[in-house]
Amino acid sequence: MGREQQIKSSVEHLVITADQAGRRIDNYLLAYLKDVPKTRIYRMLRKGEVRVNRSRVKQDYKLIETDVVRIPPIFHEREITRRASPSPGLQGLIYNSILYEDDMLLVLNKPAGMAVHSGTNEPFGLIEILRSMRPVDGFLELVHRLDKSTSGCLLIARHHRVLRNLHKLLKGHRIKKTYLALLKGKISRNKSVSLSLAKQAFRSGQHRVQVHGSGKAAVSRFKPLKQFDGATLVRVEIDTGRTHQIRVHAEAMGHPVAGDDKYGDREFNKKMKQLGLKRMFLHAESLAFKLPDYARQMTFKAPLPEDLEAFLEKL
Repeated sequence: MGREQQIKSSVEHLVITADQAGRRIDNYLLAYLKDVPKTRIYRMLRKGEVRVNRSRVKQDYKLIETDVVRIPPIFHEREITRRASPSPGLQGLIYNSILYEDDMLLVLNKPAGMAVHSGTNEPFGLIEILRSMRPVDGFLELVHRLDKSTSGCLLIARHHRVLRNLHKLLKGHRIKKTYLALLKGKISRNKSVSLSLAKQAFRSGQHRVQVHGSGKAAVSRFKPLKQFDGATLVRVEIDTGRTHQIRVHAEAMGHPVAGDDKYGDREFNKKMKQLGLKRMFLHAESLAFKLPDYARQMTFKAPLPEDLEAFLEKL
């Protein structure tokens, strides 16, 4: 059984994404800090404990893409089921996932099945585990996100300036991102999908992304690499990084991602599962960009995980 314990969080710096832009700061905080009393959140705003781009803001301030929101350390209640810190096994998994590290950046090959940050049913996400492993690091922030079921390249900033610069590159579509995905059906030529995407939220807290004319622009390019019986391995290049972009675009062109429980094909998923696929076949293969802080182009590549390699061998 769980028990309640007061935990003091560390300072957080959250960069506002395109999907979050336009929301009032108070509504954003109420959604993000679900277990913190409403009165405490409004008090933090009044006292200037919450800052946007290092400045005080009023509760009705509307967030802009790339805004950096500082959330101060706060005490709040969390249910503790086993231990108040990530297990050595989880920490070891993250340690072994590091692809690159310097004073400004960390690049990880995110394991599939791990959320990038904690949530209602996730006591520890990747960023919380990383912070617990490196208590002396004053700044560790996610540059972008990957779905829980997606593996691959994930950027972590170790400096406020680097975080802002990388978000400027993301906003300007100047970070080249490629993915590997197994899609349903035969794809014999390159395909480009340019369809706007809109997020639909439900009362349960769940959300679904759909193609909609009033949504945000998104472009995905699919290049077939290898044909299998009833499936094709493709490399996907994206200019934008909308929520569930590849999954929704793949579904829209009639070739959903293998193992995708939300946007996929049930019968196709069943067949893939019988053949040994235990998760969604989507992997963030590479990232490439050039920052003012570096004299050269930075390119990172995460090898396809062993479970997905083994599944392709079976096919």
